[in-house]
Amino acid sequence: MRVLITGGAGYIGTELCIQLNKNPEVKEITIFDNLSQENYNLFLHSQIKPGKVKFVKGELLDSRTLDKIIKNIDVVYHLAAEKSDNDKLHHLHEQVNNWGTAELIYAIEESDVKQLIYVSSTTVYGYSDQEFDVFSIAEPSTSLGNSKLRGEQHAERIMSKINTQIIRLGNVFGYGVSMKMNGIVNRLMFDSHFVGRISVHGSGNQNRPFISLDKTVDILANLIGGKVDSSVYNLVDYNKSIMDVVEVLQAQNPDMEMIFTNQHLELPQQKVVRDERIMKLYKGDDLSFEEELRILKGHFKSSSI
Repeated sequence: MRVLITGGAGYIGTELCIQLNKNPEVKEITIFDNLSQENYNLFLHSQIKPGKVKFVKGELLDSRTLDKIIKNIDVVYHLAAEKSDNDKLHHLHEQVNNWGTAELIYAIEESDVKQLIYVSSTTVYGYSDQEFDVFSIAEPSTSLGNSKLRGEQHAERIMSKINTQIIRLGNVFGYGVSMKMNGIVNRLMFDSHFVGRISVHGSGNQNRPFISLDKTVDILANLIGGKVDSSVYNLVDYNKSIMDVVEVLQAQNPDMEMIFTNQHLELPQQKVVRDERIMKLYKGDDLSFEEELRILKGHFKSSSI
């Protein structure tokens, strides 16, 4: 089985590559990434030995390169995306998440690909005080959410011909080789441990859907081979308010300082129902949110600083 991972040098992609590299059924892994995040840890610190993993630097809009590398691919993981929630990046969102996905789908249609796993985002739902499930109407309120929904529509077009899973992913946290600190939990944990002070914008009562990196990667890796039907899935594990996260951090670091900015603001929130159809693919330890944050803190404690 030959696998292509777009965005494979990123936070999730690096860990997915490491896990799939251990799968004897996977004979070749192609990482396709433009390295726009300037993250080279996949190459330097992943401990992947030369063999079945190869790297191609390129852009999703480069249809010629896509057509070339996808010829002998069996499974495509589409992780490449512009993930910033800055609405000023509307043009970039459209270029990468919408039209870049369209180019990938065109290439898949002209290939022998048997399965597409498209990692979308719960941002497609927008915000509400009610919980969203896969039957909820997607009403994105941001440029990022709009572009990811457009990407989903391209993927849906081939569902009747190719085994396709659209994965609406929540906020991912946890240690990884290509770890980034712009996620809510990772950033707060870093500030709590190394700075000793965290900043909370608004009241902190707003909920967000979360899932650990370990669970995310384990489930994505276990999707290979079409173990679930072609459909849309929510990949979330918990709905937690920012203050829920803060309380865990305070318990782990009682000396931590906390600063509120615009504490009077009640910011929009999002809660997403846990989708047991896909969570059943998780084969790891059944850890609580608090235990997963303790493991993350342990990685920071092992630092030489």
